[in-house]
Amino acid sequence: MLKIWTVYNHPTDYPDKFVARLFVGEQPTESVIIADDLETIRDILCFELGLTVLGRSPEDDSKIVETWL
Repeated sequence: MLKIWTVYNHPTDYPDKFVARLFVGEQPTESVIIADDLETIRDILCFELGLTVLGRSPEDDSKIVETWL
């Protein structure tokens, strides 16, 4: 199954934070990364987890910033 981290800009459940949520296939998991700023999320996903960023699609929810594989 494909593992995808989706990064959100101040989602409803964390209105003062940026959040990355791990999805396996289309199913969300309990794994989240929470930070005060987007750069911290990006640093963790890129440098600690070694993932690659994909830009958002026009049809994505407005809270979605990007996804990482």
